[in-house]
Amino acid sequence: MTTSVISSDDLNDIPILRELADRVACRIIISTISSAKTVSQIRQENKLPLSSIYKKVQKLSNADLLCIEKINIDSNGRKVLFYRSRVSSIDLNLNSEGILLHLAKNNIVKRSIDIISNSIKKESISAIS
Repeated sequence: MTTSVISSDDLNDIPILRELADRVACRIIISTISSAKTVSQIRQENKLPLSSIYKKVQKLSNADLLCIEKINIDSNGRKVLFYRSRVSSIDLNLNSEGILLHLAKNNIVKRSIDIISNSIKKESISAIS
């Protein structure tokens, strides 16, 4: 992902920093680094309120820290979304010049998204033919 320097005056303008300061958001990110999970799985693993997880998942997705890795359909015909952290690590360094934030990309996510993307392309091509 990226490394960026943020001045002390800009802290309120950085949604990523606000999300990272939240306990629920951090637990969701940590929980989904190595494997994609549903909201229900995140809830069971972390003992967090379901409503808090849904809100944070949306905010983390909007901040590009979380993505949907796959979508399944359950036995009742409902979509089940599997979320994965887009970052494998986050380093924060505070000094007199400001804040240095380094987000390391989660390479597992890229491979999974490439596989899904290629699968969709193949299905589209076969549907056109």
